[in-house]
Amino acid sequence: MTHPAPGVAAGHPGSGTVIPVELLHSGKVRDVYRDGEDIVLVASDRLSVYDVILPTPVPDKGRVLTQLSLWWFEQLKDIVPNHVISGDDVPAEFAGRAVRCRSLSMVPVECVARGYLTGGGLKEYQAGGSVSGVVLPAGLTEASRLDEPVFTPSTKAPVGEKDMPMSYAEVADKVGADTAERLREITLAVYARGRDIAAERGIILADTKIELGWAADGTLMLGDEVLTPDSSRFWPADGYAPGRVQPSFDKQFVRDWAVGTGWDKTPPAPEVPEDIIAATRARYIEAYERLTGLAWS
Repeated sequence: MTHPAPGVAAGHPGSGTVIPVELLHSGKVRDVYRDGEDIVLVASDRLSVYDVILPTPVPDKGRVLTQLSLWWFEQLKDIVPNHVISGDDVPAEFAGRAVRCRSLSMVPVECVARGYLTGGGLKEYQAGGSVSGVVLPAGLTEASRLDEPVFTPSTKAPVGEKDMPMSYAEVADKVGADTAERLREITLAVYARGRDIAAERGIILADTKIELGWAADGTLMLGDEVLTPDSSRFWPADGYAPGRVQPSFDKQFVRDWAVGTGWDKTPPAPEVPEDIIAATRARYIEAYERLTGLAWS
């Protein structure tokens, strides 16, 4: 079934032809449309925590995620090619929060790199001394810096279900040894570049999740979003102190609020107060401005 986009459906700007875009998938945060042979990836203002979509949107979040991802794709293009065709040639109703992309066959693995121990990785470590099968030194605590970044992949769960840790051996079994090694190399290289650029701006990149997929010609490409507050944990370097939860520029702020409500992390999620939404929006914009050096408008 073809689902026209909100408002007036459009094809390529200036083509003179109106071509409805077809809704292929609505995810936690992004909606995926087909426009001819291309994909139009639209970032919404929805916010997901613990794999549950919150009922309260964050104004401008979709625009921030899209513009920050476009900036990062440029910083990473010498490491791995990406799916971007254009950030401007999109239906007018999606302008600023959409990217025209190549269609990729996505690898069925969430590729995660961690340079610091926190979140689900910390809980897994506390339970068994390892994360995704990677054994870590004893005595680590909240926000401990790891000697070397580690590749800690997870499953790619459907909306409403939770991603589960995968060992490297499980990834190799699922996608093949050669592809598994490429996933690990690319993920760690993306993390290292992001870490170094963020450090120059006084920001710690604690961890990040990327998604990779195969283009029609067999090229492995970076897709979806990259190094945004939704896919990464960013901490201000000047306040870093291991042993406690760090202030953050990402949605950890909302995660902490949600846990404090007593919510059990299953749908439905609670409505988010206006002050929490405003503070979250401010954190996303500050992350954009500090990382890119550009003023948000």
